[in-house]
Amino acid sequence: MKKTLALLLVLMLALPILALGENYAGTITIGIFEPASGDNAAGGKQETLGMYYANSLVGSVELGGKTYKLEVSEVDNQTSADKAPAAAQTLVSRNVNVVLGTYGSGASMAAAPIFEAAGIPAIGASCTNPGVTLGSPLYWRICYTDDFQGDVLANFAFNNLDVKVAYTLNMLGEDYGAGLVNYFTRAFEKLGGTVVADTFPEGTSDFTAYLQNAVNAGAGVIFSPSSTTYASLMLGQAKSMNLAIPFVAGDTWASSVILEAVQGSELKVYFSDFFDENDENASQVSKDFVTGFKAWLNANPQNLTNNGGNDIIAAVSALGYDAYMTAVEAIKATENGSKDQIAEVLPSVSYDGVTGMIVFDENGDAKKDIAYIKIADTQSLNYIFVTTTSIQ
Repeated sequence: MKKTLALLLVLMLALPILALGENYAGTITIGIFEPASGDNAAGGKQETLGMYYANSLVGSVELGGKTYKLEVSEVDNQTSADKAPAAAQTLVSRNVNVVLGTYGSGASMAAAPIFEAAGIPAIGASCTNPGVTLGSPLYWRICYTDDFQGDVLANFAFNNLDVKVAYTLNMLGEDYGAGLVNYFTRAFEKLGGTVVADTFPEGTSDFTAYLQNAVNAGAGVIFSPSSTTYASLMLGQAKSMNLAIPFVAGDTWASSVILEAVQGSELKVYFSDFFDENDENASQVSKDFVTGFKAWLNANPQNLTNNGGNDIIAAVSALGYDAYMTAVEAIKATENGSKDQIAEVLPSVSYDGVTGMIVFDENGDAKKDIAYIKIADTQSLNYIFVTTTSIQ
């Protein structure tokens, strides 16, 4: 009886391989390096969902007449630059061929030397700090960067919102927020505006004094590209204060956490984003993604939970999908999907993705020049498109 059970178990384990056919040649492992805990867990989970959805559609490739299974291996970098190297080392020990991620530029930059030392190429989805790819020859990225995003948001605040004084607030020591505030400030002051800058230490839970500082400064906008954890606290307290000053932030705020924080309020929260599921001028690739991804989310309660409890499509999910598919394009251009071959072909890869055409420049950055500006609808709990903008 034990022998029969053992045989059945072996056969069950072999079924996925047998399904790939007699030309099965092995497994190519795609590492997912994302936060499932910590300050950016909500966004990290949504980005990861896009990757898993892509894997459900493309789970194998044909190389030289042989079939290779595409397997994903996930680690939690905990939204921490301190813990990111250990998480990266875990993927190295699992012999992954390419890495996707991460949500959070600080963790990306902390992990880059680990991946580089192991010769493993990495493709960032939404890590926007220019430092991710600068000086990191094995890191690529498919989103626009913070220098572009900062310019876009400064121009929107100054020209569209007609604001001349901006109050900036970011967490001390956090790369994403500090970088984006720097680029916003540079652009806003160049336009003729005035910036009043402030920072808060990690672990802050009471933002009322900072919000009052913005009021005292006569600010027409609060620019605070913080994690969703801090943003939720900040917006909840702004709601209690009946604050009339609009908020502007970067892509991190494109989250269901933000929608929940502003529910039923009069707050105005604008942010830049990479993708809009309701874009009437979207490509067929994008429309197919929206339809398929929503169906996939609704078919699995855990997926819905990881998406924030609804089927609103976060832009980072679209970026996660595109990052996976870009990796697939690179793998298809190799002979056997080895990490060295993937790294060699990635600079010349192009992919017509959900978030637009992906072609890399000399730094490994995608050539993106369009950002969506959206506002959080406090009544319908959805994102409303405001405008697209570009800085030439």
